[in-house]
Amino acid sequence: MIDKKHVEQALAEALRTGGDFAELFAQDRRSSAVTLRNDRVENAIAARRHGAGIRVYKGLNSIYVHTNDTSLAGLVDAARKAADAVGAVQGGVDVHLTETRAANVHPFGQPVPEVPGARRTDLLRRASAAARGVSPEVRQVYAGLTGSEGEVLIANSEGLYVLDRRMYTRFSISAVASSESENQTGSESPGALMGFELFDDRVDVEASAREAAKRAVTMLHAEPCPAGFMPVVIDGGFGGVIFHEACGHSLEAAAVAFGNSEFCGKLGQQIASPVVTAVDDGTLPNEWGSTNVDDEGMPTTRLTLIENGILKNYMVDRLNGRRMGMAPTGSARRQDYTFAPTSRMRNTYIAPGGDDEAAIIATCGDGLYAKHMGGGSVNPVTGEFNFAVSEGYLIRDGKVDRPVRGAMLIGKGAEVLMRIDRVGRKMWMAQGMCGAGSGSVPVNVGQPMIRVTGLTVGGR
Repeated sequence: MIDKKHVEQALAEALRTGGDFAELFAQDRRSSAVTLRNDRVENAIAARRHGAGIRVYKGLNSIYVHTNDTSLAGLVDAARKAADAVGAVQGGVDVHLTETRAANVHPFGQPVPEVPGARRTDLLRRASAAARGVSPEVRQVYAGLTGSEGEVLIANSEGLYVLDRRMYTRFSISAVASSESENQTGSESPGALMGFELFDDRVDVEASAREAAKRAVTMLHAEPCPAGFMPVVIDGGFGGVIFHEACGHSLEAAAVAFGNSEFCGKLGQQIASPVVTAVDDGTLPNEWGSTNVDDEGMPTTRLTLIENGILKNYMVDRLNGRRMGMAPTGSARRQDYTFAPTSRMRNTYIAPGGDDEAAIIATCGDGLYAKHMGGGSVNPVTGEFNFAVSEGYLIRDGKVDRPVRGAMLIGKGAEVLMRIDRVGRKMWMAQGMCGAGSGSVPVNVGQPMIRVTGLTVGGR
């Protein structure tokens, strides 16, 4: 991607004013996107993202400069700007790099940008037809296909020079069901760290489309959810967004290092119910949030965050590891070369438990079954959150009764963790994009079905 000697020169220039560590991250990525709205192609976009960023540390001070000029002159200029921000010239240094290629545990096939346009639009039209076939009440359908393929180079003044190839593919479908006075939307967005072969046997776009359309139609005929404090059963898959948002962000060093987390200083302490074990795993083959190496060049890891309710680890990047006196955990991520990395989640999930899913509901009494979660927000300092339930049902006397809409789950992360009393046997994951200080990155969220003994449910 970039000549090793050019990288060595740029890193040496970055250290000339007394910095104690320098890093270069370079990227060359091709991407494409096709969207279909109401059976007509709305957009067909191709793009290329190419550039590099240089970061310099001096103690806990960090400077980051990026450029789309990856010539020797462009890299040295960016390095000089970063060095000048660190301090006065102190003399020259030599940097020597050893080139390696990250071992690829994620087999790739055909990149989406190389797939003929007719084949891509045919896939979207099949999905759109499947959604419309669910009910005449499905009035609008939006389908999209995105994919990218590229290479990153990560080098630093400690001698690291590693290359990694990355490929992503994602399908999305959104169906709108309408009556004379109401509109309700259902959506699905499966994806993976792989190419167009995603659709060979891993993702059935027609099944995803029907699922989205059924959700929209069900919610169109649902009654308003009653408000109150009640037991809540949260299903697996995207239900894991509760842990991701309400607890996961508070376990990232980006929050912990500055005291901006409700879990600061609690390693080795019980922060969750004993039935809760939570993991952040970047090693899962071809999963949406996986990598071979993180964006600081460290091999990705499987990190147990909580084990039987006990806090075991934080997710740590290099700079915040300095602040905390802790080693990095392979958790550094960034959207692209225009962002400096920081600690981020990868594939984060609550591990399977030992409870039968039918019994979880049957022993619930009266409560809410959150079958599918929507968006929400959280304050990582306090752990306070609110999340929309995109598909919900009332539970009456241990039985799923009728669909309800407009439910909001409101609570505090630490309290919710302690109130989980049942964890199902089957865990599955769903895909999303997580936005934070280093941009938007692909993540998996997941869990089995869980039960929270009491949550505030917003409704009518």
